[in-house]
This record gives sequence, C-alpha cells and structure tokens, in this order.
Amino acid sequence: MRLLQHIQCPADVQKLPRDQLAVLAQEIRDRIIEVVGRNGGHLTSNLGVVELTIALHRVFDFRQDRLLWDVGHQCYPHKLLTGRQSQFDTLRQAGGVSGFPCPEESAYDLFAVGHAGTAIATAIGLARGDALLGRDSRIVAVVGDASIVNGVSFEALNHAGTLKRQFLVILNDNEWGISPTQGGMAAHLAKFRASQWYEELKARTKQILPKLPLVGKAALEALVHLKEGIKATVSPGQVFEPLGFQYVGPVDGHDLNELIETLRIVQRANHPILLHVYTVKGKGYDWASAEPGRFHSSKPFVVRDGKAIVNEGTGRSWTRAFVENLVELAQEDPRIFALTSGMPDGTGLNEFARRFPDRFLDVGIAESCTVDMAAGMARAGLRPVVAIYSTFLQRGFDQVYQEAALQGLPVLFCMDRAGLVGSDGAVHQGFCDIAYLRGLPGMVLMAPIDEQELREALRLALRLQQPCAIRYPRDKVAPPIPDCTPLVPGQARRLRDGEAATILAYGTTALHALAAAEELAQAGVEVTVVNARFAQPLDRAMVRAAFATGRPVVTVEDHSVVGGFGAGVLETAQELGVLRSVAVARLGMPADRFVEHGTRVQQLAWCGYDTAGIAQTVRRLLATEAAATVVPGRGQRKRRSVVSG
Repeated sequence: MRLLQHIQCPADVQKLPRDQLAVLAQEIRDRIIEVVGRNGGHLTSNLGVVELTIALHRVFDFRQDRLLWDVGHQCYPHKLLTGRQSQFDTLRQAGGVSGFPCPEESAYDLFAVGHAGTAIATAIGLARGDALLGRDSRIVAVVGDASIVNGVSFEALNHAGTLKRQFLVILNDNEWGISPTQGGMAAHLAKFRASQWYEELKARTKQILPKLPLVGKAALEALVHLKEGIKATVSPGQVFEPLGFQYVGPVDGHDLNELIETLRIVQRANHPILLHVYTVKGKGYDWASAEPGRFHSSKPFVVRDGKAIVNEGTGRSWTRAFVENLVELAQEDPRIFALTSGMPDGTGLNEFARRFPDRFLDVGIAESCTVDMAAGMARAGLRPVVAIYSTFLQRGFDQVYQEAALQGLPVLFCMDRAGLVGSDGAVHQGFCDIAYLRGLPGMVLMAPIDEQELREALRLALRLQQPCAIRYPRDKVAPPIPDCTPLVPGQARRLRDGEAATILAYGTTALHALAAAEELAQAGVEVTVVNARFAQPLDRAMVRAAFATGRPVVTVEDHSVVGGFGAGVLETAQELGVLRSVAVARLGMPADRFVEHGTRVQQLAWCGYDTAGIAQTVRRLLATEAAATVVPGRGQRKRRSVVSG
C-alpha cells in the first residue's frame, strides 16, 4: 500500500503524477477487498467508483466545494482519500469508521446518508444557500446504484434545471442498483449503452478532449457541438435536457484520463450539467462483477483461487424463513403477488421471483410507487405482499396511509431489518415503524417470536380483509417455543408465570425476556413473561392482568420507546383505569439519541434490552418497590408509581 499509506488528504492525490493514479486505484481496491472481506460491508458498488472518486478529488477542492453521495454506501474510496485510511480497518465496527458518509468523522462528509434519492435535492439546497451567503463553491452530486429512478431524484432534477449557476450531477450508471436497475429509465440508458454509436462517441470524445482548452465557454460549446451532431441517432428522446441540464457523456468511468479531462472542462460551467458516467459494479475482480448483487452488501469472505468464499455463518435467517413460507403459501393461493423496492436479494424475494416470475415485481428504489402499485393490485383482487426494510418503508408512509389503510385494502407489509440492524448503523435502524403504523385505523401489527408464529402471521394476514404489517429482525431464527397457540388478532400468549413482576415483550424480545426470567429465577425471583404478538390491536386483557397485580411491569420492544409497543401499553392501561401505583419501565431504543453501528448483540446491550438488561431492570423496579415510603402512624407502605423509558 505504498501510495495509499501516504494519502492523508485529497491534496496528496492532486500531487501525484498522473501515471501513478492507476496504481493508487488498484491499491484502493485491494484495501477495500481486505477490510470488507474481514468485516463485511458494501463491496461491488465501491469497487465500481474508485476511478471516479480519484478523479473528483483530483479536480475539485472539496474543502470549499461540495460533494454529496447518493446511496452513501459507495463512499469507501472517498473515505480512504480523505484521511481515514489508517482507521479503515475498523469499518462498520463499534466506535470505528461508519459504512456511510458521516459528518462526525470528516468535514468532507456533508450528510449521514444511507437512503437513496436525496443527493440532488440537498445539493440544490447547498447551492442556493452558498449563493445567498456569498460562498464561492462548486457543487457535485454523485447519483449511483439506480437512485436516479427515485421520485425525489426526479423532483430535484426538475428544480435543479432552474439554477443559474454551476451545478454538476454525475449519473453513475452501472446497470445495477442493489439489484438490476428497473423501469423505463433503465431501458433508456441500456439502449444508449448498447447503441452502435456508443463506442464511436467515446472514441471521438477522446480525440477532441486533448485539443480543447481546460476551461471556458469555448470548451463547453465544443462538447455541445460534438454531442448535438450525433444526439438524434444515439439518444432520441433525451430525458435530461428538457429539464434544463446540459447532458455530457457517456464517459468511461474507469478511464482516469478521460474522467479528469472531462471534469476539468465541465467544472466551470455556469449552469446545470449532467455527466453520464458508465461504470462496472465490482470492477477489478471477476467474481465480484459476475455477481454484483450477491456482493453488494457482503458478509465476510476470503478469496481463494480467484473466487470469494463467503462466511454465511450458521442458523436460519428471518429473511430465509419469510421467503420460504411465502413461497409455500403462494403455491396454495394464486392471488399472492410479491413486490419489493430494489431489494430482491436483501428481502429474500429473489427466490420467490424464480418460482413465480409472473407474480413478482421489483419496482426499483421507489418505495412510494411500490406501495401504490400494491394498493392497486389489492383493489383488483390480488393479495399483494410488500417486502421492504423497515427503514425504507417509512419513505412510503403517505401511501401506506392514503392508498392502503384509508381504503381498507388487504396489503401485507413485511418489514425486514426491523429494530437494531448491527453494522449498518443509524441510517438503517428500523426504529419507528410501530409508531407510524400504530396510528392508522384498521392496521394490524404483528411481530412473531419464532418461525411458527411467522408462518401463522402470514396466514392470518392473507385471510384478513384489511392492511397488515409483520416485522422481524436482521437476525437468526431461534428454535421454536413449544405449544404455539393460533394467532387471533389482539390476543397475546403467556409464556411463563410468576408473581414478582410482569414482562410484556413484543416480537423476538420475548426470547430475551424468557432468558432474563430464567436468570431471575436462579435468585428466587419468579416473573410472568407474555409474548404480546400484536401491537395493534393490543391485547387489553393482557394489559389489565399485568397492572391488576400491582407489581412492577416491564415492556420490551426492538423499537424506539417513543410511540411504540410500550407507549401503547401505557395508553391502554390509562384507558382501562389501571395505571395506578405500579412501577413501570419501558425498554427499547433510546429517545434521545440514534444508535450507532456495532454488532446487533452490542447494540442490544447498549440499549438495555438484552437478557442482562431486562433482568437488571426488573431488579431495579423491585428495589424501588421495596424502598417505597411508609405512611406515618399506619405502619403501611405507600407505593410510588415509577414510569421510565
């Protein structure tokens, strides 16, 4: 790593001789392979932007210019060139380098971003803000992994064309999002790449660029003339120019000389430009570019004999359990139709797509559109199943409300990665889905404890004539709890009896509650554990019974304590008139901070709802009860009501 070890900031990149940049690019790729192979992480998207990142830092000065990344998982080369090379071994580990842009790490990161479609809009805000405040900055937004098809991207493109200043959008076109790019835009770009004129355009661009001045109107006019001369043949119906952008490209995203010279030309334009850059996801390693989806967000791996061997770990994931049960149900019910938003691999639906290609749709990174399509399918008589990560479904909340819940349509939302997600950290934590869905009348919210309950939850949801949501974590499925009772909306399941306290747990947190109960029992403290199953409708009998004892009550959920399951328990207790003289604690993600990256086990401990945390909370509440004040002259204790988050 001779060159990379000496890169402490982008100025060091600018000092390198041009002929050493290709060596730097290979060193960056090797470093990414080394660290992602050990820690896991987003691999193929980062291998594809190495030359583009070098060229950007070679041409622009992002100490004062502005660089924004769309889908921030393509930022690893950027981190390596902006002073984080020596800390890169800690990528995605607790206290280490984040897998996404992080302003707390570096002034070169402007936003902590893990969702798609945001860069152009935030770049417009920066452009207008800098202009108003008199700052002389250039703006660059890099849009990759198919986030150009996101609705916010299109809205922002429409507005950006009105700017009367420099504004550069780089379309990193690699034919893939997280999965293959979907929709009309993908077809348009694919047609452009496949054209017989594409190679001619690249050749003519390479011929003319060295002859052009590095800056100024003449250079830009020359590019315009070149493009206009073949535009009608190569790219009929150009999308971007009617929106007010000058289109330049396509440029080979792995040709450093071409990239640098093109960026030097376009950086001085005083109007919006869209630079179309063509890259290969997984560039540099045949095994990665051959399976860009599989190695998009990779588990740790080792490379042997030119192949990557992935450490899949042991156990069965919730994702796998979900899709296999859905496939089984789809064999019985031809109305079942599965949809996702650019995540067929991550949600497991790629297996469903292989089995039922005519009953599957990947809408691309367009969650709002996905939900609306599902609503239309439900109105037509299908039973749509929308599989989306919890953190991404919140992008379609208005559509969940307006087109599914308000209409009372039987759309099933299956929320993978609900709760703490481990190394992806704050940008991906699924911490608010209960809160925003619980307020929708008619919405049924379920969280299974094991695969038996997952199967029953799917069957129940597909029978009900109303919208439903099932949440499950990024984790392995535990062995089944014996004697599973049928799922009935609004009915919980008692797992253990005890008199000292009651633990009401939602979803897989009930497993930690059971383990905590075992730990407490060893000290002679017997507690009741209830698997709530439903956050809506909530089991009112469960709540009444818990508070009727007068003993401490603990609620546990893999979600924020704000507006979630525990909040619902307190609201119900108040409605029932039983919220009196009872010590209560709500365990979940904290209300005052975002949970950063680490392992899921670490995050559970940080938030206090792993086994040890639950047991400690019960002990604290029992100690509080024992220390209750004595009413003078009566010799009786007066209990204090303690409600904590």
